[in-house]
Amino acid sequence: MRGIFIFLKATVINTAIPAFESLARLKGVGPAALQKLERLGIRTISDLLFHLPIRYQDRTRVLPIGSLRPGDEVVVEGAIQYAEITFRRRRMLLAQLSDNTGSITLRFFHFSAAKQQGLAPGTRLRCFGEARRGGASLEMVHPEYRPLHAEIEIDVHLTPVYPITEGLHQATLRKLIAQALGWLVASDARLIDHIPPDHLKDFGGMTLKAALLYLHRPPPDADLSLLTAGRHPAQKRLAFEELLAHQLSLMRLRASMRQQFAPSIQAAGTLCRTFENELGYALTGAQRRVIDEIMTDLDRPHPMLRLVQGDVGAGKTVVAAAACLYVVEAGYQAAIMAPTEVLAEQHYRNMSDWFRPLGLKVAWLSGKLKARARKDALAMIESGQANIVVGTHALFQEHVRFHDLALVVVDEQHRFGVHQRLALRDKGEQGARLPHQLIMTATPIPRTLAMTAYADLDYSVIDELPPGRQPIKTVALADIRRNEIIERISQACGHGRQAYWVCTLIEESEVVQCRAAEDTQALLSEALRHLRIGLLHGRMKPEDKQQVMAELKAQKIDLLVATTVIEVGVDVPNASLMIIENAERLGLAQLHQLRGRVGRGEIESSCVLLYRPPLSDHARQRLDALRHTNDGFEIARIDLKMRGPGEVLGTRQTGVLQLRIADIVRDQDILPWARAAAKRMIVQRSPHVDPLIQRWLGESLRFGRV
Repeated sequence: MRGIFIFLKATVINTAIPAFESLARLKGVGPAALQKLERLGIRTISDLLFHLPIRYQDRTRVLPIGSLRPGDEVVVEGAIQYAEITFRRRRMLLAQLSDNTGSITLRFFHFSAAKQQGLAPGTRLRCFGEARRGGASLEMVHPEYRPLHAEIEIDVHLTPVYPITEGLHQATLRKLIAQALGWLVASDARLIDHIPPDHLKDFGGMTLKAALLYLHRPPPDADLSLLTAGRHPAQKRLAFEELLAHQLSLMRLRASMRQQFAPSIQAAGTLCRTFENELGYALTGAQRRVIDEIMTDLDRPHPMLRLVQGDVGAGKTVVAAAACLYVVEAGYQAAIMAPTEVLAEQHYRNMSDWFRPLGLKVAWLSGKLKARARKDALAMIESGQANIVVGTHALFQEHVRFHDLALVVVDEQHRFGVHQRLALRDKGEQGARLPHQLIMTATPIPRTLAMTAYADLDYSVIDELPPGRQPIKTVALADIRRNEIIERISQACGHGRQAYWVCTLIEESEVVQCRAAEDTQALLSEALRHLRIGLLHGRMKPEDKQQVMAELKAQKIDLLVATTVIEVGVDVPNASLMIIENAERLGLAQLHQLRGRVGRGEIESSCVLLYRPPLSDHARQRLDALRHTNDGFEIARIDLKMRGPGEVLGTRQTGVLQLRIADIVRDQDILPWARAAAKRMIVQRSPHVDPLIQRWLGESLRFGRV
């Protein structure tokens, strides 16, 4: 049985639902309704209670028609003056509703004869809808309405608007939740409050029952601005409980990992010191600090699980190399896995150049190796001749057998799926012993997100760039100025510098992108005949890609035209100019990564974001962010705010964060309280830990052992 260090989406959890929690107890819930509720993640009466409104409507007051302004969502009362069917661009029913202050038009595009008869002149109605600008007066399109009788009372609370699914209407969901609220009021024991009162002081001591009742039935004087922003104390109290449950689950997971075994790495550090002396430059203080943290972890007899973040060019590869050397000196093997061949080849070349003088052997493994080379590499890995193994996802294929793997380094971790990382780790399993794991990313993750999504990992940040690095000047230009950019390339390369031109397309097809790169190379070769222009894309043969990269590093190529395959793993200090075509189509993180291919030496560097107008608001925000900062962590913060955690973590990682009520960006101030409360509850062995985890994660996410 093997421990998993990250959440996995559950398939089916066979957890019996208590009879008193069954949705079938509610009036109006049959097989069809159960299926629709299931699509919303609602399987129990408790789930209904935690299905919170996304906004509210104020139907507690009747406003005079004459006081309405466009955009108001209101209740009005009046008498029908006339109703008629018109045939303009389409058939519609128009009715005029009046009170003693003014009139408003009711417009219906879908109506029956019965509806037309119900809107006879003189009929008094109470209507709810949004006032919009019409022809001669304000109008409501398809308002909700009822005949006005003496027994009709005005609502006494704000009306909730819930997330719904196809075939499930607001009115139906409101009736079901009203029954669930009656169930809640009838018995406190059915929904136990698992948070001790001392943890709720910052939320006014609000109980779970009080918070749910308030959010489903806010009083007329409720602060709508707070509710809309998700910052009402009742909302914050529930967000706190959900974040607390997540923190508890991750702390449990860490505790279970510490019960597993890994080799305790004991080495004098001789290889590391020799390696540093041969580098030709001094490590930064941040690099030394992170290396020390890794060495401390490796010395322990349970698996290291450490996430190392560093901005583009911060020197993560050197840190990984030092960790590998420490493990190799103790007599074990290390493996480095990268998501693309370009990045993996870059690691292989670096490690080979660094480790060959130390008498170490580095093996290379990728899916495109020829049969003979592959056979030789596999033999070296299995026999232990290969001290360090570098490769792509080919490393975790079934026939790859390690001699004694003690460290797994996963670069650009967000590009790998959970199962891929686990498969490589399992290669090092020897009996009950697992290898250590070092996870690296050059895509900074905002601290708030890391504290939630990766709270089961230890966390290191290389927050210092090597001395002498020049900030990259970034400009955004419309593609009609392409000739100016071509002239700029000519000038830069004329002074002995090198440049990149990155081709991006909205299509996902790699074939189309490669063709675009080939066409661009042909056009630029015609315009810049005095320059040596190379081409690099993902469909080239491995040996051809290696040849291009070698020529680029040897300064035999002035301008490299490439697809986004160069996003990571390309390190040419002489390159000082980056052109990114169709920049408006890329995300912030990818733009920042591409920009990071220049500015890797002491040369003043520039990045041109070439876009096709007009720009959308989001595209303009992205390009403005790149223009105003080179700080990857600030860019990550902006990216998180714009796209949300699921997108920032990547599609393969969205199972990590399936928050129902809390919002990582909005509720980041609550997270430290949740972490502190979780630590206290774990230390005190609180009996509420398991019920809290089950309430918030039991039906949607699973972690532990597989």
